[in-house]
Amino acid sequence: MSDAQLERYVTTIMLDIGVPAHLKGYHYLREAIILSSRDMETVSSVTKLLYPEVAKHFKTTNQKVERAIRNAIEVSWERGNVETFEKLFGYSTESGKGRPTNSEYIARIADMMRLELQEDAEKLG
Repeated sequence: MSDAQLERYVTTIMLDIGVPAHLKGYHYLREAIILSSRDMETVSSVTKLLYPEVAKHFKTTNQKVERAIRNAIEVSWERGNVETFEKLFGYSTESGKGRPTNSEYIARIADMMRLELQEDAEKLG
């Protein structure tokens, strides 16, 4: 899958979840999910691997990346599609559990994406 197709795929998921596109965290989160889908090891070390990579890409700091992603997740958790959250995470705001952490959120979407892409590739042959 090309980079542009991958970006469109992640964008569709993020918009369905309810991440507002006008937030900086939206762009950081999309990049973090794409990087993580390519290498799931980055999710196991978000502060040492993932945030620095995203920060370098956007010419900002690790702290700003972490905060902007956290904000985007908080906003989507409050305003997003409850059914999509239930499907992705097994819980939502309505179940009374707190929102997922940045790494849980990124890892779950990246993993789902990776599995769906593998499935599509197997169907094609």
